[in-house]
Amino acid sequence: MKLVISIAAVAVLSGCASIVNDSTHPMKVETLTSDGKAVSGAECKMSNDYGSNTVKSGDTTQVRRSSKDMDITCTTKDQPDAKGRAISRANAGLAGNIIFGGGIGAIIDHNKGTAYTYPTWIQLVFGQTLIFDRREEKEGSPVSGKAPETTAKN
Repeated sequence: MKLVISIAAVAVLSGCASIVNDSTHPMKVETLTSDGKAVSGAECKMSNDYGSNTVKSGDTTQVRRSSKDMDITCTTKDQPDAKGRAISRANAGLAGNIIFGGGIGAIIDHNKGTAYTYPTWIQLVFGQTLIFDRREEKEGSPVSGKAPETTAKN
């Protein structure tokens, strides 16, 4: 009897992040000049392994969840491109899956991307390439962009 209950529990709880999280989540994209002035209406192309979409800066759009990072390029007249990379991180659904549902559900959600989330609010700067890590997100604030690390050449 315990075996039947255990199997039923695993079947119900596997795919937990898929049940809790949609395959998309909202992301607000803003653009700034190098001196910090907001520029709305720039054309921003966002792409990951599931495809690409465009959004005007200042707007919020739904982005496809993935375990892979997302590349973003925003363009407007009279400004050099603003580029960024949004780092995807595992969300609480994946942890719940591992704790309650076991490995099968975690593998399913990893492969579908539903176990991951990008930063929900980013600000790209024209003329710069920045990295936005979901790990640094604070409620109600944009994620601070950081310059990519450079490696010293020997």
